[in-house]
Amino acid sequence: MAGVIESVIKTSPLGRWYIELSDTMQDSEAVICMDVYEYADKIEEIGREYGDEIEVIWSSDDNVTPEQINEVRMQMNAYEAELEAQKENATHMPDGTPNFNA
Repeated sequence: MAGVIESVIKTSPLGRWYIELSDTMQDSEAVICMDVYEYADKIEEIGREYGDEIEVIWSSDDNVTPEQINEVRMQMNAYEAELEAQKENATHMPDGTPNFNA
């Protein structure tokens, strides 16, 4: 059975965004992720419990700005591009910068 992960973009009193991650299939405490790398690690960890079959539902709190949502989206895209480059063992990232992980 696939897991359903709720990902909510929130903002701290200091105006910094973070992602609150909840496994809706289990009665477990929400996990706070301060960046996309931490988020990806947690998603992978939870995904393993469901045989990598998970659905992610995104939302954001009312006080989260469009700029913060865009920043999360841009970081996610950059993270995914980085993963693709590593898979292909590419010498350069899509934006032309060197891939130091190759």
